[in-house]
Amino acid sequence: MPKVIFKDTNNVIIKTVNAKIGWSLMETALENQIPGIHGECGGGCSCATCHVYIEPDCTDKISVISEIEEETLEFVDNKVDGLSRLSCQIEITEALDGMSFQVPTD
Repeated sequence: MPKVIFKDTNNVIIKTVNAKIGWSLMETALENQIPGIHGECGGGCSCATCHVYIEPDCTDKISVISEIEEETLEFVDNKVDGLSRLSCQIEITEALDGMSFQVPTD
C-alpha cells in the first residue's frame, strides 16, 4: 500500500497516509480528513474543490492532465500553475509511494 504525504503550502506535513490502489487522491484525502480537500462534486472533475500541487519532479508518475481538468482548474480560488492538479483525477498507484502533495488551505 503506497504512502502519500499531504503538506500545506508552507511545506509542513499535514499527514502521511496509506493509500488504497485504484482510489483517487481525493478519495484518500477525504477518508483521512485532510483539511482543504472538499471534493464537493464527488470526483466528477467539475468543482475544483480538490485542488493540489504536485511535486515538480514527479509529474511523470501521474496521468497527463486532461482538457476537462484544465478547464475546471480555471475555477480554483488559489493560484494555479503548471503543478496544479485536481486530486480527483489522480489515481493511486504504487508509483505514488512517498510522493507528497501540497494542499492550498487559504
